[in-house]
Amino acid sequence: MGSIQVKGLGCGGSRLAVAAVAAVLLIPTASAAQGKVPRTPDGKPDLQGIWDFRTITPLERPNQFSGKDTLSAEEAATIEQRNAETRVDRAPRTGDPGTYNQFWFDFGSRVVDDKRTSLITDPADGRLPPMTPEGDKRATERSERIRREAEGPEDRPTWERCLLGFNSGPPIMPSGYNNNVQLIQTRDYVVILNEMVHDARIVPIANRPASGGRRWLGESRGRWEGDTLVVETRNFTANGTGTIGLRVPPSDQLRLVERFTLRDPQTLIYQFTVDDPGTWTRPWTAAVPMQKSREEIYEYACHEGNIGMIGIMAGARELERAR
Repeated sequence: MGSIQVKGLGCGGSRLAVAAVAAVLLIPTASAAQGKVPRTPDGKPDLQGIWDFRTITPLERPNQFSGKDTLSAEEAATIEQRNAETRVDRAPRTGDPGTYNQFWFDFGSRVVDDKRTSLITDPADGRLPPMTPEGDKRATERSERIRREAEGPEDRPTWERCLLGFNSGPPIMPSGYNNNVQLIQTRDYVVILNEMVHDARIVPIANRPASGGRRWLGESRGRWEGDTLVVETRNFTANGTGTIGLRVPPSDQLRLVERFTLRDPQTLIYQFTVDDPGTWTRPWTAAVPMQKSREEIYEYACHEGNIGMIGIMAGARELERAR
């Protein structure tokens, strides 16, 4: 769509926004950030604002770039050109009702500025580590359940039921649209508000004991390590977190560590590590660049008149009658 992108779209809200420039994925040290970033009255980096995390750099390194950490300038330009060419609507296959047209999608138009071939930085191959046997079993069961004709909405995944956002997580990962997050900061709390399904996490900046109760978004605690805000989250439900739960429900051992670091007043580096020994054979880490946005967060009213769910249920019943 060129330099104009559709933001805040989905089943609800709509607006136009100027495309944000992709950020550099280098994580700054505290000394490098000192004096360069805005600060709150208590001296902490001021993370507040709305941040845009669109990018067409994939989470995992594509097989064609195996063994290659970064793209050449020519390779990056080719990927961006091919991405632009896909932003054209084409008729669906016969019998396929199709999905959203391209107007509604907002993946972004640029790879990250350091031209990494994946958002995953560890393992070094840029790929998710192998699953454990129990993780693989849960992934297979999830896939089979989604493919079955649904008896009711409960048989559909949480993101399809507008319960969890498919990019809000946690962890936050770029996806099809609504790649916006707002941070609200005080001395004692940070609020992480995602536009996707308006999920909000209220994170205490305190050494407060966890309740032990399991929640959709887990139970988060924050702390400062130099100029980096570290948020550690545990006690997720078995349904997953929106992003992780898309492919495989996590185990009850999932521990998520997120790091928010201002590289400069306009660039926030978001890094996260997923540590779930019941699902993956080792922890894995990714870094997502975010750019300061002048836009606003709009309500994502996904479930108001969610005719998609009605269509899914009606289609399943029609298939049953056709047998």
